Amino acid sequence: MELTKVDLFTDGACSGNPGAGGWGAILRCKGTEKELSGGSEMTTNNKMELTAVIEGLKALNRPCHVTLYTDSKYVADGISKGWAASWKARGWRKKDGKPALNPELWDELLNLCKRHQLEIIWLKGHAGHPENERCDAMAVAQSKKYTKIN
Repeated sequence: MELTKVDLFTDGACSGNPGAGGWGAILRCKGTEKELSGGSEMTTNNKMELTAVIEGLKALNRPCHVTLYTDSKYVADGISKGWAASWKARGWRKKDGKPALNPELWDELLNLCKRHQLEIIWLKGHAGHPENERCDAMAVAQSKKYTKIN
Protein backbone atom coordinates (compact mmCIF):
# COMPACT_ATOMS: atom_id res chain seq x y z
CA MET A 1 0.00 0.00 0.00
CA GLU A 2 1.37 3.40 -0.98
CA LEU A 3 1.59 5.89 1.86
CA THR A 4 -0.20 9.22 1.62
CA LYS A 5 2.26 12.08 1.03
CA VAL A 6 2.10 14.88 3.56
CA ASP A 7 4.19 18.04 3.87
CA LEU A 8 4.75 19.22 7.45
CA PHE A 9 6.15 22.71 8.01
CA THR A 10 7.08 23.63 11.58
CA ASP A 11 8.62 26.36 13.69
CA GLY A 12 9.03 27.27 17.33
CA ALA A 13 9.62 30.60 19.04
CA CYS A 14 10.54 31.75 22.49
CA SER A 15 10.57 35.20 24.09
CA GLY A 16 13.57 34.74 26.33
CA ASN A 17 15.16 31.32 26.51
CA PRO A 18 13.65 30.11 28.76
CA GLY A 19 10.53 32.20 28.54
CA ALA A 20 7.12 32.35 26.98
CA GLY A 21 7.05 30.22 23.87
CA GLY A 22 4.93 29.13 20.97
CA TRP A 23 4.94 26.69 18.10
CA GLY A 24 3.26 26.50 14.72
CA ALA A 25 2.75 23.72 12.20
CA ILE A 26 1.17 23.45 8.78
CA LEU A 27 0.10 20.08 7.39
CA ARG A 28 -0.48 19.92 3.64
CA CYS A 29 -1.95 16.92 1.86
CA LYS A 30 -3.49 16.79 -1.61
CA GLY A 31 -3.96 20.56 -1.73
CA THR A 32 -5.61 20.80 1.70
CA GLU A 33 -3.94 22.55 4.61
CA LYS A 34 -4.40 22.40 8.35
CA GLU A 35 -2.75 24.86 10.74
CA LEU A 36 -1.90 23.90 14.31
CA SER A 37 -0.36 26.04 17.04
CA GLY A 38 0.08 26.28 20.78
CA GLY A 39 2.36 27.61 23.44
CA SER A 40 3.62 27.56 26.98
CA GLU A 41 4.31 30.13 29.67
CA MET A 42 7.81 28.87 30.55
CA THR A 43 9.70 26.88 27.96
CA THR A 44 12.69 26.92 25.62
CA ASN A 45 13.03 27.43 21.90
CA ASN A 46 14.18 23.82 21.38
CA LYS A 47 11.16 22.50 23.27
CA MET A 48 8.87 24.53 21.02
CA GLU A 49 10.67 23.31 17.88
CA LEU A 50 10.24 19.69 19.03
CA THR A 51 6.63 20.25 20.08
CA ALA A 52 5.71 21.65 16.65
CA VAL A 53 6.94 18.47 14.95
CA ILE A 54 5.35 16.19 17.55
CA GLU A 55 1.96 17.87 17.31
CA GLY A 56 2.08 17.83 13.51
CA LEU A 57 2.83 14.11 13.44
CA LYS A 58 0.22 13.37 16.13
CA ALA A 59 -2.43 15.02 13.93
CA LEU A 60 -1.97 12.31 11.28
CA ASN A 61 -4.45 9.48 11.76
CA ARG A 62 -2.53 6.87 9.76
CA PRO A 63 1.05 6.19 8.66
CA CYS A 64 2.17 8.63 5.96
CA HIS A 65 5.21 9.63 3.92
CA VAL A 66 5.99 12.91 5.67
CA THR A 67 8.32 15.55 4.30
CA LEU A 68 9.25 17.65 7.32
CA TYR A 69 10.41 21.20 6.67
CA THR A 70 12.13 22.72 9.72
CA ASP A 71 14.55 25.55 10.38
CA SER A 72 15.77 23.79 13.53
CA LYS A 73 19.16 22.12 13.14
CA TYR A 74 18.53 20.65 16.61
CA VAL A 75 15.47 18.78 15.32
CA ALA A 76 16.78 18.01 11.84
CA ASP A 77 20.16 16.70 13.00
CA GLY A 78 18.73 15.02 16.08
CA ILE A 79 16.64 12.80 13.85
CA SER A 80 18.56 12.51 10.57
CA LYS A 81 22.01 12.10 12.11
CA GLY A 82 20.69 9.63 14.67
CA TRP A 83 21.71 11.73 17.67
CA ALA A 84 18.40 11.27 19.51
CA ALA A 85 18.37 7.51 18.94
CA SER A 86 21.94 7.34 20.30
CA TRP A 87 21.03 9.44 23.33
CA LYS A 88 18.12 7.11 24.04
CA ALA A 89 20.31 3.99 23.64
CA ARG A 90 22.72 5.49 26.21
CA GLY A 91 19.94 6.19 28.72
CA TRP A 92 19.47 9.77 27.52
CA ARG A 93 23.15 10.58 27.82
CA LYS A 94 25.29 12.28 25.17
CA LYS A 95 28.66 10.89 24.08
CA ASP A 96 30.39 13.01 26.72
CA GLY A 97 28.20 11.48 29.44
CA LYS A 98 26.20 14.66 30.04
CA PRO A 99 22.41 14.34 30.12
CA ALA A 100 20.60 14.87 26.83
CA LEU A 101 18.09 17.72 27.04
CA ASN A 102 14.36 17.20 26.49
CA PRO A 103 14.38 13.38 26.69
CA GLU A 104 10.60 13.15 27.12
CA LEU A 105 10.00 15.12 23.92
CA TRP A 106 12.69 13.26 21.98
CA ASP A 107 11.25 9.93 23.10
CA GLU A 108 7.78 10.91 21.94
CA LEU A 109 9.17 12.16 18.62
CA LEU A 110 11.22 9.00 18.04
CA ASN A 111 8.12 6.88 18.64
CA LEU A 112 6.10 8.97 16.18
CA CYS A 113 8.90 8.72 13.60
CA LYS A 114 8.60 4.92 13.71
CA ARG A 115 5.01 5.22 12.50
CA HIS A 116 5.79 7.33 9.44
CA GLN A 117 8.27 7.39 6.58
CA LEU A 118 10.06 10.66 7.29
CA GLU A 119 12.12 12.86 5.01
CA ILE A 120 13.67 15.95 6.57
CA ILE A 121 14.45 19.19 4.77
CA TRP A 122 16.26 21.87 6.72
CA LEU A 123 15.34 25.45 5.84
CA LYS A 124 17.25 28.59 6.73
CA GLY A 125 15.05 30.47 9.17
CA HIS A 126 13.75 33.96 8.41
CA ALA A 127 14.83 33.62 4.79
CA GLY A 128 11.46 34.23 3.17
CA HIS A 129 10.21 30.63 2.85
CA PRO A 130 6.41 31.24 2.85
CA GLU A 131 5.32 28.32 5.05
CA ASN A 132 8.24 28.77 7.45
CA GLU A 133 7.31 32.43 7.82
CA ARG A 134 3.67 31.46 8.49
CA CYS A 135 4.73 28.93 11.12
CA ASP A 136 6.98 31.54 12.72
CA ALA A 137 4.10 34.04 12.82
CA MET A 138 1.84 31.44 14.48
CA ALA A 139 4.56 30.56 17.00
CA VAL A 140 5.26 34.19 17.88
CA ALA A 141 1.53 34.92 18.23
CA GLN A 142 1.16 31.98 20.60
CA SER A 143 4.21 33.05 22.65
CA LYS A 144 2.66 36.50 23.08
CA LYS A 145 -0.39 34.88 24.70
CA TYR A 146 1.92 33.66 27.47
CA THR A 147 4.10 36.76 27.83
CA LYS A 148 3.48 38.45 31.14
CA ILE A 149 3.10 42.21 31.04
CA ASN A 150 4.60 43.91 34.08
